[in-house]
Amino acid sequence: MSASPPPTLEDFMAQALAMEREAVDRYRDFADAMEVHNNTEVAALFRTMAGYEAKHAEEILHQMGWASDPPPTLYHWPELESPEAVPFDEAHYLMQPWHALNLALAAEQRAEAFFGRLAAATTNEAVREAALELQREEQEHVELVRRWMKKFPEPEGDWDNDPDPPRYLD
Repeated sequence: MSASPPPTLEDFMAQALAMEREAVDRYRDFADAMEVHNNTEVAALFRTMAGYEAKHAEEILHQMGWASDPPPTLYHWPELESPEAVPFDEAHYLMQPWHALNLALAAEQRAEAFFGRLAAATTNEAVREAALELQREEQEHVELVRRWMKKFPEPEGDWDNDPDPPRYLD
């Protein structure tokens, strides 16, 4: 991790909350995109994931006694975006539930690892304990997504073959 851990528990939890909010937004964006392409099953999975992340955000607000999100600040993520945000370019309009869950699994694993690295890097015991707790919660999400993935077989190699692909007109 290139950035220093947040110095206070409040700073750390604000960062964790921002991470959850970004994940909610990204999952909702993907759900909207899948609905546009009439891929309702995958849209529903993304909405479910957004719901879990929104619940996690509300738990952080409650735990901290915050009535609303703290003022935005610049967070230092290991990559360009929050660890839990699925990259925009990973979605495909023909993706199947297995693909959506695979993206969610990778996001949850990144979040779990991120909190583990923060816990190891901080010298603030309150931040360490909170990071370890959030790491455990993300590990629970990893296991949940893995259980869901067992319900969906991995698609065949030609899953993205569209005999009538979208056309863009100038």
